[in-house]
Amino acid sequence: METWSVEQVCSWLVEKNLGELVHRFQEEEVSGAALLALNDRMVQQLVKKIGHQAVLMDLIKKYKQNTQGLKSPENPKEAALVMQTEAARDYRDEESSSPARHGEQMPSFYPAENLDNGLIDQRVLKQRRNVKHILARSKALQWTKSYVLPEFPYDVKCMLAEQKCPDHSMRIRIIEFLQADMTKYLEGSLYPSTQQYNDVVNALLQAHPFLDEDGCGFFLWKRALKDRFKYVRRPIEDDEQVIRNKCKFGHRRGQTRKSLADIRFDEIKLVQIKEEAVCFDSELDEHIKWFQQEYMKTEKDWREIDKRMSQTLEIRRKMIGSRTPLKDILKLFPFLKCPYQMFREFQLLTRTDIYKKTRHILESYSENILTSFSVVDNPINIVLQEKMKHYTDEDMLKYMKMTATCLLLPDVFGDDPSLFVIMNEQVQVSTPVLEVKNPFNMEVCEFSLYLERERLTKVDDCVTALAALVAAFHVFRIECPRRLSQTFNFLETLIFDMHSPYFPSLKEKENEVGFQHPVT
Repeated sequence: METWSVEQVCSWLVEKNLGELVHRFQEEEVSGAALLALNDRMVQQLVKKIGHQAVLMDLIKKYKQNTQGLKSPENPKEAALVMQTEAARDYRDEESSSPARHGEQMPSFYPAENLDNGLIDQRVLKQRRNVKHILARSKALQWTKSYVLPEFPYDVKCMLAEQKCPDHSMRIRIIEFLQADMTKYLEGSLYPSTQQYNDVVNALLQAHPFLDEDGCGFFLWKRALKDRFKYVRRPIEDDEQVIRNKCKFGHRRGQTRKSLADIRFDEIKLVQIKEEAVCFDSELDEHIKWFQQEYMKTEKDWREIDKRMSQTLEIRRKMIGSRTPLKDILKLFPFLKCPYQMFREFQLLTRTDIYKKTRHILESYSENILTSFSVVDNPINIVLQEKMKHYTDEDMLKYMKMTATCLLLPDVFGDDPSLFVIMNEQVQVSTPVLEVKNPFNMEVCEFSLYLERERLTKVDDCVTALAALVAAFHVFRIECPRRLSQTFNFLETLIFDMHSPYFPSLKEKENEVGFQHPVT
């Protein structure tokens, strides 16, 4: 690989399923020698994706290990150790292929088992212990010889060069770098052995002896390093070793282990829950597909829509209660965009006809609101008075007064009108808000309800628009803004008849109605 050209390196990347990196390697002119000289920081600058970084570093590491393995050890001790390891491996192979494994009798000079009492011969036990000891020594020696201290940051280097006693923050930085470096050498594992902890701390104190304070520095640094690994392991939930530890010792301190009968009962219960969930998911998928197909049709079967919306009410309320994004909910249940279905959902939850109540509010309070002191000089009221001079029809005049009342409600109670209705401006708020165009012209008047800065539905009259606005806050469980609280307190007091002390609140109504027997 040291003699490869840039083109050969790119071909190698394609073979290793890293073809996305070819263009970047060509720009930087990475040859074979440069590839082998890459360190962690260079790879991070060269490759953007973390997955590609890990694969590339692993391939380079394996190549270096293979090339080093082909070289014969020059040290006699290492050569002897390699010979012992090979002898142990040959012994294990011979033992696995020995006749005793196939039920044949072994020779008397090399017995593996005592057939009279079923005990393993002591000579075989001793030989097996020697083999395990040789393998463990070989593995430990290989790890320590491949480990070197990491490249510390500049400020840490300066502190180490001046041989100053590190403060608490500097100790934490050193421990963090050691933990990250050990994790890299352990190939991502977060469970070092005691020997590996000792090797790393010894390497640190040998390179910088002044860190060994009064001869107790070894234990202090080792404890700090162990605590750091515990801190990193704490948020892990899907790690196999963590799951095994939880199953073995229990999830919490003081937790008693369950009996076999309790474990079996939990397993049966879990299977039943999964089966019910599968059945429920299949039914829900069928309803969702039908909703999406029916929503695209010109002529809709509203009777069937009402039936299916009632059947899926429970899962829809759970999704809204668990803060599922509203875009996803509206994608699954597109008929919630229709004012009629929104009013029906509101009625299923509260047993209240919100359209009827809203119309009664606008008809009853329009005169008082338009003559109140706070809106006499309001531009909307001024335009209304000018428009009313051109009409004599009572229905037209009544509609114009109701529309003006709807637009002036926040001004009456001192709230922020921009959170309630917007005219000739772009919607900036994410809460439900109304947009109105040509409010006093019945032929071209247009009200739109916006939710999360996107148009949810379009209506033609102020009663439907105001009812849809109030219903959207309750159906989608959106908290009313503080700067609009007085207006909504007024509307909800009249809609839910809260002047009666015996009338329950909205949440009590929702709990009372429940989701199993919705009111049609």
